[in-house]
Amino acid sequence: MTDHHDHDHSELSETELRVRALESVLTENGYVDPAALDLLIETYETKVGPRNGAAVVAKAWVDPAYRARLFTDATAAIAELGYEGRQGEHIVAVENTETTHNMVVCTLCSCYPWPVLGLPPVWYKSAPYRSRAVKEPRGVLADFGVTLPDDTAIRVWDSTAEIRYLVIPMRPKGTEGWSEQQLADLVTRDSMIGTGLPNAPEAG
Repeated sequence: MTDHHDHDHSELSETELRVRALESVLTENGYVDPAALDLLIETYETKVGPRNGAAVVAKAWVDPAYRARLFTDATAAIAELGYEGRQGEHIVAVENTETTHNMVVCTLCSCYPWPVLGLPPVWYKSAPYRSRAVKEPRGVLADFGVTLPDDTAIRVWDSTAEIRYLVIPMRPKGTEGWSEQQLADLVTRDSMIGTGLPNAPEAG
């Protein structure tokens, strides 16, 4: 993680600066192995993260029985694929349709389903997102480059320590006959938060 310390810290919060300082002290005194720390972060960002959620979404797209279980008890259905643990004890799956678009926010802090999405992005924890997502969700979506039809209802879900949400985006058209892995490659982290859409087949 030492290479990370060369970056401009002017935009870091006081808490983030303290974490960086503590990390430096612990590393310098031999309490933390930088390589192990990098591996832990990589695990949450890639393996224990969006790839897991993408696998869940892809399976829901191709397996009607799994889809039904996911919307009945998402925590159990997700655990079937081996994704469970801290911050994933109580997950609810919500489905995007032609008439309804779901978006997730945590207005109080940054509650987030780690087992399927990894670590929350910086913007998810920011005050502007947490406040505007509720008050003007359509404007926030526009900021992320997502423009929906005027008649599409936007539903905002507020994650808490008790319940976290996973958005199941609509399956892109033109993917008939695709394998789960091919479909998973189209699923983006933001599409599972609701601030983005899956990649189009030609972009996958």
